[in-house]
Amino acid sequence: MRHMARAVELAAEAAASGEAPIGAVIVDPATDDVVAEGANCPIAQHDPTAHAEIVALREAANRLGNYRLTGLSMYVSLEPCTMCAGAISHARIGRLVFGAADEKGGAVLNGPRFFDSPSCHWSPEVESGLMASEASVLLRSFFKERRKRS
Repeated sequence: MRHMARAVELAAEAAASGEAPIGAVIVDPATDDVVAEGANCPIAQHDPTAHAEIVALREAANRLGNYRLTGLSMYVSLEPCTMCAGAISHARIGRLVFGAADEKGGAVLNGPRFFDSPSCHWSPEVESGLMASEASVLLRSFFKERRKRS
């Protein structure tokens, strides 16, 4: 629960800086140590791939000196998109836990269901719904405020 709480906290930090509120934390389940964290930052980084999951995966790979993150767990406040699901698969993340489902952009339980695809060579164990309410409130508030401004 505390790792998802941290992911939601990172999502709130992203929202405060004008980014979509999504946060990710990568953990070594053997030690319960946080290996890496990420918050959405494509606007600030001028990088369409700077989703929270990608930021965390890059940090973990650099920290561990390996692009394979086999056995690690990732906690994400929102269901990953197709790009992020692909990166999670390539990194060989062992377990994915996400909060809110994303009916429009998600690719795990919604949309293309990437991990169920025959072209997916590695699938993590998936758990969804942890702190979904908190993550959903952040997202709804963020986009409601953005719609007011436009």
